[in-house]
Amino acid sequence: MLTKQYYVYVLSNWNNKVLYVGVTNDLKRRVYEHKHKLVDGFTRKYNVHKLVYYEVTEEIEAAILREKQIKGGSRQKKNDLVERFNPKWEDLWGQL
Repeated sequence: MLTKQYYVYVLSNWNNKVLYVGVTNDLKRRVYEHKHKLVDGFTRKYNVHKLVYYEVTEEIEAAILREKQIKGGSRQKKNDLVERFNPKWEDLWGQL
């Protein structure tokens, strides 16, 4: 039996000043959409397409709850989360 995977992810812009938190069931596709500006809205407007953080869960409810938790945190908490996972704020797109 295949288990579904859900991803909570954080994108940033080139200088890491803008953050976007999202949830998806296909991280590679979703980041591709952001990178190629196929998604209207915030990420397109602010050129946010660098994948700097992600986590995986098998429960959609857990992913949504975690997304809300991250979004509700301070900027410093978001920075700390990214820096523990990805200290150099590198684009993780190539690792997918």
